[in-house]
Amino acid sequence: MVAVDLFSDTVTRPTAAMRRFMCEAEVGDEQLREDPTVNLLQEAVAELLGKEAALFLPSGTMCNQVAFAVHCRAGDEILLQELGHPLLYEVGGPAAMVGAVLRPLTGPRGLYTAEQVRDAIRPPAYFMPRTRAVSVEQTSNVAGGVCWPLQQIEAVCETAHAAGLVAHMDGARLLNAVVASGTSARAFAAPFDSVWIDLSKGLGAPMGAVLAGSSAFIADAWRFKQRFGGAMRQAGIMAAGGLYALRHHVERLAEDHERARQLATGLASIPGIAIEPDRVETNIVIFDVSQTGVTGEDFGSRTLASHGVRFSVLGHTTVRAVTHLDIPPDGIERALDASRAAVRR
Repeated sequence: MVAVDLFSDTVTRPTAAMRRFMCEAEVGDEQLREDPTVNLLQEAVAELLGKEAALFLPSGTMCNQVAFAVHCRAGDEILLQELGHPLLYEVGGPAAMVGAVLRPLTGPRGLYTAEQVRDAIRPPAYFMPRTRAVSVEQTSNVAGGVCWPLQQIEAVCETAHAAGLVAHMDGARLLNAVVASGTSARAFAAPFDSVWIDLSKGLGAPMGAVLAGSSAFIADAWRFKQRFGGAMRQAGIMAAGGLYALRHHVERLAEDHERARQLATGLASIPGIAIEPDRVETNIVIFDVSQTGVTGEDFGSRTLASHGVRFSVLGHTTVRAVTHLDIPPDGIERALDASRAAVRR
C-alpha cells in the first residue's frame, strides 16, 4: 500500500470539488467544435498564454508530437537539452511519428544558452539535416524542477528566430515556474511559436494538456490531433477538470514548493544522502544515496515496504521525490522517517 506517494505529481487524483464540477460540465462533440467546456478551456489557456488559439489534447506528450509535426519535415533537426522529456521519455516519438532528429545540447541544471544554439545551427548544406527548431522544457524535470530564467529564454528564442528557426516550449510544469519566479505565464510564453501547459500534474486534473500558438499553427495542429488519435468527442467532462484546476489550483502550487524544500532540508540531515536544499526551486527533489551503501532501487523498495512511502528511481543511486496536492499533512515527516530507516538497515 502506498501511503505517501512521491513518485510524481502525475499521481494526483481529482478533488471532490473538481469531480462535482466535472460531473456538471456541458458537453458536445469537440471534433465538431461543439463542446462548450472544451472551447472554454481552450479560450482560457490561449488568454493565459497570450496566444491566438489553443487546442485541448489528451496528454503533454501528444502536445510535443503535434507541435513538432506542424513545425518540422522529416529529416529536420530539433535542438533541446540532453535531459529533455521528448528525448528521454517519449519513446522516440519525434523520429517515429514526424521523422525529426533530436539533437541534445549539454548544459548545467537542464538549461542551455543562446550561444550554444548559435553554435549548433547547421549551415545550409544539402547533405546535412536542416536545423529547424529549439525546444525548452519548463521546468527542467530531470534536473530537479529548475526554472528557466525569462532572460535566458528570450535570448535562446531570439537567436533561434534570427536564424529562421521556430521555438517551442514544453510547458509541462510552466505554472510551477510562474508561481516560483513571479514571472507571468504570458511573459514566459511570449517568445515561443508554440507552448503548452499540462493539467494532470501539479494542477491535479485527471488528464489532458492544452497546446497554444497562432491561429494558423492551431489549424494545422487540429489535423495532427486527428492523425495521432487525439479525437475525444464529449471531452468537456475532462476539460472541466482543467478549468477547475486553472481557477483553484495554481496559487496553491506554492505549498508544493515549500514542502519540497522541507523535504530537501530533512534529507540533507541524513548521513550519506547528498542534496543541496538551496537549489530546490519548485516541487521536484533529486538526491543521491551512493554514500549510504544502498542503491536507489534498494532505497525505494525499503521506504515503500517499511512506511508505504514511494519515491521514483532515476539512476543507480539517484532518487526523485515530487510533491503535490495529494500528499497527506504529515507526508513529509513520514517520508523522512522512511528515508532514515532505509539507510540505517
